[in-house]
Amino acid sequence: MPSEHLVLGFDTSAAHCAAALLSGERLLTERLEPMTRGQAERLMPLLEDVLAEAGIEWADLTAIGVGVGPGNFTGIRIGVSAARGLALGLGIPAVGVTGCAARARLAPGATVGIPAPRDQLYLCDAAAPDAVPRLVDRTEAGDVLAEPSPAGLAEAIARIAAERWRDVTAPPAPLYARAADAAPSRDAPPVLLD
Repeated sequence: MPSEHLVLGFDTSAAHCAAALLSGERLLTERLEPMTRGQAERLMPLLEDVLAEAGIEWADLTAIGVGVGPGNFTGIRIGVSAARGLALGLGIPAVGVTGCAARARLAPGATVGIPAPRDQLYLCDAAAPDAVPRLVDRTEAGDVLAEPSPAGLAEAIARIAAERWRDVTAPPAPLYARAADAAPSRDAPPVLLD
């Protein structure tokens, strides 16, 4: 087992699969694959590729970091579910990292907006990057950094997880900044027969 802590960070909260592996402060490898769908099928092979490229086994990992949103509902659930399952199976902590916290790491001090549906932005609070962002129309967002590129995002997630893994008390959970578009069915439920 390597002597430095190994932290795997990944994100599927938007139209991508992104992963990065850190050994201490050193970035060993990083991958980003743009995709509008298919994250569920691609995530685990991508993570295996990242580990193999660095010559690291799953059992060598110290912690996992995962992007918890805001972003695509299904993508967030894919990433969080994978992180929770891996953490449970490997017996290591998983750290949920908000998209705002990761982007604050990439653009310190900047007011950041994460693209949202319907020409809106999730507006992050630079002073409180772990807070739930406000959902605003792009026109009222003003002069914010609205960078849709996820370049560096997985590394930022891994770096934050590397700082926080010792203090984790709960598994990662999705961060939803708006209600789901879907609604429960209004049809009467079926009658169950004994």
